[in-house]
Amino acid sequence: MNITIPDPTDAIQTLWQPFTPIKTAEDYIESLRGRNMTVYYLGEKIDEPVDHPVIWPSINALAETYRLAIDNPEIATATSPLTGQPINRFLHVPEGPQDLVLKAEMQRELGRRTGTCFQRCVGMDALGSLHSVTYDMDQECGTDYHQRFLAFLGQVQKRNLVIAGAMTDPKGDRSKAPHEQSDPDLFLHVTRRTKTGMYVTGAKMHLTGCINSHWVIFMPTVRLSENDKDYAVVGAIPADAPGLTYIYGRQSCDTRILDGGDIDAGNPHYSGQEAMMIFDDVFVPFEHVFMDGEYTYAASLVERFTSYHRASYVCKTGLGDVLVGAAATAADYNGVEGASHIRDKLVEMTYLNETIYASAKASAYQANELPSGAWINDAMLANICKHNVTRFPYEIARLAQDIAGGLLVTMPSEKDLDNEETGGLIRKFLMGRDGIDSVDRMKILRLIENMTIGRNAVGYLTESLHGAGSPQAQRILIARLAEIDNKKKLAQRLANVGQ
Repeated sequence: MNITIPDPTDAIQTLWQPFTPIKTAEDYIESLRGRNMTVYYLGEKIDEPVDHPVIWPSINALAETYRLAIDNPEIATATSPLTGQPINRFLHVPEGPQDLVLKAEMQRELGRRTGTCFQRCVGMDALGSLHSVTYDMDQECGTDYHQRFLAFLGQVQKRNLVIAGAMTDPKGDRSKAPHEQSDPDLFLHVTRRTKTGMYVTGAKMHLTGCINSHWVIFMPTVRLSENDKDYAVVGAIPADAPGLTYIYGRQSCDTRILDGGDIDAGNPHYSGQEAMMIFDDVFVPFEHVFMDGEYTYAASLVERFTSYHRASYVCKTGLGDVLVGAAATAADYNGVEGASHIRDKLVEMTYLNETIYASAKASAYQANELPSGAWINDAMLANICKHNVTRFPYEIARLAQDIAGGLLVTMPSEKDLDNEETGGLIRKFLMGRDGIDSVDRMKILRLIENMTIGRNAVGYLTESLHGAGSPQAQRILIARLAEIDNKKKLAQRLANVGQ
């Protein structure tokens, strides 16, 4: 994996000039300013996303990945084989099972710190996937994608940048292949090529943290045929490249932050981010193209990405830790934490949460080495992890709401709390057990609301269901990897049948 990282060619030097090395969370936040991106939210163009109150909490959540690298470098950093220098683990290609174990521990800790999506896992898993797939293409097709990719990765690592991954296309009619769609733009595709690069048009959906990233890597989202060669394209572009438009996704209760205060939002400091990304003839220099028409490799890229990314949903155990703690605190404030049925519900929540964690860690410990030297999570256990995530957080959330009580959805607002006429009444009648401030009780209930039906339920529930493939996608892989015929032979041998 050791290479000399070449300086960017003159043709693409200007693409790297704006990016200076980032050391701290403050450096990261400052690096997002002044990019002149085309971003829309609630029908209005946003001049500076960093300063927008709805967008800011998602930036702060991603900034926590930089803070963790300083606070706990053991789990959040690695040594780059390209530069020989310490790098953020989100920019590291796993070199062994222990890298994947530490990755899982890092993701859980970030979930605990933020209570939401911290937005860097898709980009990280794209890097791992591309490392091996570009190597395979070069070995079998005589291309030079792997060296291009390593050169790009080295530049990103030297600057400590954020990479977003863009995989999901709008898809249109799901029964039709990309080339069969009535509108070709429903899957991202090449529109033309020049001597120096290509132009791509289309859109990518559900992009986690894309506006908060420095570069975006786009990839195919489905297995492709020869007729889909123009859709078999992978490339890297700056997040502020000409021709890009972002439409910020609406989240439940997202505008509560605009009301001021820090109670009603539930988690005013951190949130996730999803957006629609539209490509209108976006130019990609060939130095940053890592697949161009090799349609037979689209399936392996998607499958390797999902093995990494489905294990990455271990991050939900960090959020689960927060929700278990919030439910226990609510019970304590109500004076019922010692009740046997409350203790049993907290045990059930913990059991479900740790079951997710166990499958993710097992997939890391049973990782496999790929020809490029990268290591990848065990596919079966990674899919088991994600399939658990499609179910268990919903039950954990249900139990949290059960413990919290109906006040979760009938509680007066912070503005009523601040009102001279009603504030005293709220403090009086929302009292829990003696010694507990009514406002603290309100805050913990708002946090549970935020994570189970509010803004961060996006990351804890719906994303758990559909992110990295909806449940049926995992069941298809589990069925493919189940080795039922071999298991039949085991049973038949012991029963002395079918011999």
